Amino acid sequence: MTNTSKKKVIVVGGGFAGIQFIKALNEKLFDVLLIDKINHHQFQPLFYQVATSQLEPSSISFPLRNIFKKKPNVQIRLATVLSIDKTQNKIATSIGDFDYDYLVIAIGCTTNFFGNEIIKENSLTLKSTYDAITIRNHILQTFETIISANEDEKESLFNFVIVGAGPTGVEMAGAFAEIKEDVLPKDYQGIDFSRLNIYLIEGTKNTLNSMSPMAQIASKNYLQKMGVTIYTETFVKNYDENVLTLSTGESIKTKTVIWAAGVTGNHIEGFTPEIITPTNRLKVNRINKVFESENIFALGDIAYMETPLYPKAHPQLANVAINQAKLLAKNLKYLEQNKPTRNFEYKDLGSMATIGRNKAVVDLPFFHFSGYFAWLTWIFVHLMLILSVKNKLIIFINWAWAYISKDTSLALILSQHNKTKVGN
Repeated sequence: MTNTSKKKVIVVGGGFAGIQFIKALNEKLFDVLLIDKINHHQFQPLFYQVATSQLEPSSISFPLRNIFKKKPNVQIRLATVLSIDKTQNKIATSIGDFDYDYLVIAIGCTTNFFGNEIIKENSLTLKSTYDAITIRNHILQTFETIISANEDEKESLFNFVIVGAGPTGVEMAGAFAEIKEDVLPKDYQGIDFSRLNIYLIEGTKNTLNSMSPMAQIASKNYLQKMGVTIYTETFVKNYDENVLTLSTGESIKTKTVIWAAGVTGNHIEGFTPEIITPTNRLKVNRINKVFESENIFALGDIAYMETPLYPKAHPQLANVAINQAKLLAKNLKYLEQNKPTRNFEYKDLGSMATIGRNKAVVDLPFFHFSGYFAWLTWIFVHLMLILSVKNKLIIFINWAWAYISKDTSLALILSQHNKTKVGN
């Protein structure tokens, strides 16, 4: 039987923050209801490897019910949260209403198109496993189309454009450059891959602009040596599915635009505009409690917390989300026990990005490095973050095989024929 003395905690979102919070929460004090639109946790840092046929989606996807199968205090519901009623301690969802004692919002972010609906309609995004599969299908179908296309059509098919040179954009550009060199010519022997152009468009002065000058210079040099054309201090003005128009006045004919140029918080009804930032994040205090509420908390990318070390809020990184989640689990216990809570502050352990085989950049608090050792560091850290031992092994074997053979056997087009856009 359920212990009626337990407090009921509703967690919205099964990302890094939601998963770690539930794992760390005291089972004797709290019952948990986890609500998410999908039934699995997605390992976002490796989406680009699914998109470029280097990993299978199942390798980086973890069913929520399997994650919590040994936690009898956790219930899971697949639903969309529609709104929050703070006065009634109730949330409305697509499958009904639910009451809570504490509400934890960990719904993350979505792609920011900065209000341009035409670009939103015509470009590809990389914010979910489904997005990664969509990009993989699109890329592979593009090469199938090139084989039989006439010369007038081929120019736009041969141009791949990635907008945004943060870690996602840089890693995606590097991955495309590698498969262009080592993988695709083996599968599509009738295509002249010297005609394939990879463009990386960035609005700031540098690639990896949030990282150290060493990382910025090294990443740009790596990409240029791999054949990627980089535009910095350049913005996309429009994309109509055929032509990409830049702020410089230049245009690129392309059928492939991947938008990785920024994020905005996922929207949820029930909060006043005063506590929502322009990028749709919820303003929280030092224990992640949402302003204007007594029992609602926000974690991870959706949370906007100003601190002395981070007056413009913390970076939207997995490590921030995980550490906020672990501390909030302790703080809810302290609240129930009438003990003082602890304020959150992020200890920056560093950041990293990989550009390709033997090429990566790592920023540690007092040390920056690049190259082969940085690449090994990136591999080790990401394998440690993978949730299950089985998936760690699968991913490691895939990486080892790809490293030795410079090949992949994962180039499957998994889509309905009549829904494929390329070449229509």
